[in-house]
Amino acid sequence: MADRTPPLEVEELRILVESGEIDTVVLAFPDMQGRLQGKRFAARFFLDEVLEHGTEGCNYLLAVDTDMNTVDGYAMSSWERGYGDFAMHPDLTTLRRVPWNDGTAMVVADLAWEDGTPVVAAPRQILRRQLERLAEHGFTAHVGTELEFIVFKDTYEEAWDRNYRDLTPANQYNIDYSVLGTGRIEPLLRRIRNEMAAAGLTVESAKGECNPGQHEIVFRYDEALVTCDQHAVYKTGAKEIAAQEGVALTFMAKFNEREGNSCHIHLSLQDADGRNVMAGEAGGMSPVMRHFLAGQLAVLRDFSLLYAPNINSYKRFQPGSFAPTAVAWGHDNRTCSLRVVGHGRSTRFENRLPGGDVNPHLAVAGLIAAGLHGIEQKLELPEPCEGNAYTTAYDHVPTTLREAAGLWEKSDLAKAAFGEDVVAHYRNMARVELEAFDAAVTDWELRRSFERL
Repeated sequence: MADRTPPLEVEELRILVESGEIDTVVLAFPDMQGRLQGKRFAARFFLDEVLEHGTEGCNYLLAVDTDMNTVDGYAMSSWERGYGDFAMHPDLTTLRRVPWNDGTAMVVADLAWEDGTPVVAAPRQILRRQLERLAEHGFTAHVGTELEFIVFKDTYEEAWDRNYRDLTPANQYNIDYSVLGTGRIEPLLRRIRNEMAAAGLTVESAKGECNPGQHEIVFRYDEALVTCDQHAVYKTGAKEIAAQEGVALTFMAKFNEREGNSCHIHLSLQDADGRNVMAGEAGGMSPVMRHFLAGQLAVLRDFSLLYAPNINSYKRFQPGSFAPTAVAWGHDNRTCSLRVVGHGRSTRFENRLPGGDVNPHLAVAGLIAAGLHGIEQKLELPEPCEGNAYTTAYDHVPTTLREAAGLWEKSDLAKAAFGEDVVAHYRNMARVELEAFDAAVTDWELRRSFERL
């Protein structure tokens, strides 16, 4: 990653701590689910001790389910291994203020074992490794994530007590691009936009979406690791701001039978001089982009676990839903999994598979690894889809987590790109979720079976 000024310099932090303006520093890392996990430190202690030496955290944080239950099957962390610690080292390029929490700053951590070797299954390390591979070809990746959410007038506690049923959406009808509709909750949207900007993120826009209460806030395209770190900060911060405002919002991929929450990911490549190497002559695609895009198609099914990591993720993939079902690409074609957009220096592609529940570090690592496969093998790009990909005979994206996990586990390409340890680690994550779901009795079963069967 190129040298860049962090949102908050260490010396600035020292001044703010001395003046009493900052009294707390959060040190956190993205876990398997993309959530920020870590500690809140007294700011003076952080400066005196943690800044140089880091801290420790239980290594079960990369070996639990969504409910934070310890589960079996992970080589790196278990009862047999004693659930020891890994080290958390602050990456000072990520130091920033947290305006939605008084007197608080935050910094993202990298994880290492006691001997200093990186924790290879950590999402941030997985992305770093793929960025290093990309750098060997002389390229850097620039990324944008378009994250949607649904806002409800209920608090998180009320939603929990109601088992997430009969909630009141912030809007009652489709407000896609509606200025009137977004105006109904502009105080919340404005606060999120402004406080993210004060945390060092560059906000572009906010707009309404299709599902009642659904909205999207978009941030400026940036270097891949920067975008993914900011995605995690934003996702946590938006939930915290919503809670402070007495409402709730969800990023889950499919809250109900209507439109799901997507997280389309845009990606382009630059060379050492900052030129977009995906742009070809006369506004077309370069050979690099054609190979890179061909790689996406070749391994999209194998890597779907990285783009759609949860059982609920696969409920989005319905015909005519603006969520893709076909392993296809097209020019500005929203029926395809891969959409090519932009002209000249803005030329890029969009992967439309991920939902709002995606872990951005893992998904972007998958995009880069897939593209490198296409470049290294000089894969040829097939003809684009010119019509409705939903009704055309393309390969289908996986329809369940079980199918995606099976493809991932057997994929030689995944093992070559990420290593067998990483493949086994995230296959186990899927196994844990599937076993929990298979054992659950759902509302759907009760409604259909309690009286009538």
